[in-house]
Amino acid sequence: MMGLGLEGYDPDSQRDLAAAFHIRVVEDEQHIPSHQHRKGQLILALQGAITCEVENAMLMVPPHYAVWIPGQLPHSNKATPSAQLCFLFIEPGAVTLPDRCCTLKMSPLVRELILTLAARTREQMALPATARLIDVLFDELPQQPQEQLQLPVSSHPKIRLMSDTMAEEPAAWQTLTQWAQHFAMSERNLARLVVKETGLSFRRWRHQLQLILALQRLIRGQSVQQVAHALGYDSTTAFINMFKKGLGQTPARYIAGLSMTSR
Repeated sequence: MMGLGLEGYDPDSQRDLAAAFHIRVVEDEQHIPSHQHRKGQLILALQGAITCEVENAMLMVPPHYAVWIPGQLPHSNKATPSAQLCFLFIEPGAVTLPDRCCTLKMSPLVRELILTLAARTREQMALPATARLIDVLFDELPQQPQEQLQLPVSSHPKIRLMSDTMAEEPAAWQTLTQWAQHFAMSERNLARLVVKETGLSFRRWRHQLQLILALQRLIRGQSVQQVAHALGYDSTTAFINMFKKGLGQTPARYIAGLSMTSR
């Protein structure tokens, strides 16, 4: 950890308008079970990625994106091996940000402001210069665009089973027909349930899950061909087309863009 460090810092008891911490995940993978804070929390991925789960959604945060978690919202986090993250805790009402959990694309300026704040010591936090830095950060944060790197889920047992199983075995569980047979219900009724619980058709919902799974694997260093095979695609071209439709770029260009931003 860098900057203040999380040791001895309780975000719910402190009244700092903003406090940031640089975190390195030293374990193979780190999972933080469901919890909540009085303060809002922004989790910026610097290297690796983090997946955040809230009641009705799973959000994927690749490098140089961030997940915004409003105060008092229960959430759990899972970081990829050797991930580097930056936590930013924000006092309620200090800045206008969305009232729901979402993924934000961070500009280089906002990223550097957060990293600069994370490097400040406790003594430096009390200086007027730090207050001015926070003012600029709060001016810029509301301007960061939202990205559609989230999967709507629900507490419905069928939807939860589908999302959990398809995340573990994406190549084995791909079709609405498979799931309808598994649940002993008609495809029409299952399709209606998916729309009711997630707001998306089964096809769009499955593709959104596949995008999240693909990013997780690509960030871990798997090749495009390996990811296409793991997700059950008959051809690498079909997978590339799905990825480009969802994120606007081919997998290779998307990952190359993340690497260039980190330099």
